[in-house]
Amino acid sequence: MEITAKMVKELRETTGAGVMDAKKALVEVDGDMEKAAEFLREKGEAKAAKKADRITAEGLTGISIEGNVAALVEVNSETDFVARNDQFINLVNETAEVIAKSKPVDNEAAMKLTLTSGDTIESAFVAATATIGEKISFRRFSLLEKTDEQTFGIYQHNGGRIGVVVVLEGGDAELSKAIAMHIAAMNPQVMSYDELDEDFIHSEVAEMKHKIELDNESRAMVGKEPLPFPDFGSRLEFDDAHLEKVAAKLKAELIAEGKPEKVIENNILPGKIARYITDNTKVDQEYTLLSQLYVMDDSNTVEKFLESKGSKVISFSRFEVGEGIEKKVDDFAAEVAAQAGL
Repeated sequence: MEITAKMVKELRETTGAGVMDAKKALVEVDGDMEKAAEFLREKGEAKAAKKADRITAEGLTGISIEGNVAALVEVNSETDFVARNDQFINLVNETAEVIAKSKPVDNEAAMKLTLTSGDTIESAFVAATATIGEKISFRRFSLLEKTDEQTFGIYQHNGGRIGVVVVLEGGDAELSKAIAMHIAAMNPQVMSYDELDEDFIHSEVAEMKHKIELDNESRAMVGKEPLPFPDFGSRLEFDDAHLEKVAAKLKAELIAEGKPEKVIENNILPGKIARYITDNTKVDQEYTLLSQLYVMDDSNTVEKFLESKGSKVISFSRFEVGEGIEKKVDDFAAEVAAQAGL
């Protein structure tokens, strides 16, 4: 049977295959369109299987909002070049849309969802691997829900390498986006200090003190005053009773210096207590959203800034492409030497 350009075009449109692959498939099955599509599918699965052990640490995040549901997804590729491919970008966006609409419980359920093409997400990724020529993998997704009174804030940085969704109560779209941008920049791991693990805090404080020791050695060499060591690293480690003792000690020191008690209570002491909390919650400031200094106004924490706006964060999710994936490092010189038999 003669294979026409029209037949090749039709098969390409339904399968996404390249010109030569589509033509070869039609020749193999004597022009039967359904069998040709099946031939390409099986070929794609074989190609995908060969690429199964490849590392995919590049890619994009995708965000889709369907009513009161937002989906954040991460789709990976082997190179950042492929992440700029239109087919890849469309696959990321459609995957996010379907997940937002269907709200799957896990990745296994997500893979079975059907795209507008009629293919499942799983088969679409196999086909994309075959046609794009790199392993394309679906890594993860996050679903966030809000009420009608709450607001989504979304932000994607660096072309989609970082994606953020945040839910605010008592804030508008502009404020919600600003908080999403803060999350993208500062990478908080949890909402509040009470979500941190005590062993993790102790480990971070030990590392912090070690760095101060090294800094103080350098400062001593040039005659500078040593940096103080913090008592704690997180608000989780001290309670209000401890703060009362700190306040009493600070007040006694200020009285000894001859400061008027009224000035101490109204002007000096509140600032010193605030400073003590800041100096002893460095772990919170690095890892918890509410304790971080707000990037647009570093005189306030995120929590205090939102309180001034009559708003609060309900939930958030942040994905950064490739985080936690060990990337392959190519030794080009060693590769050349090996090929040259050196």
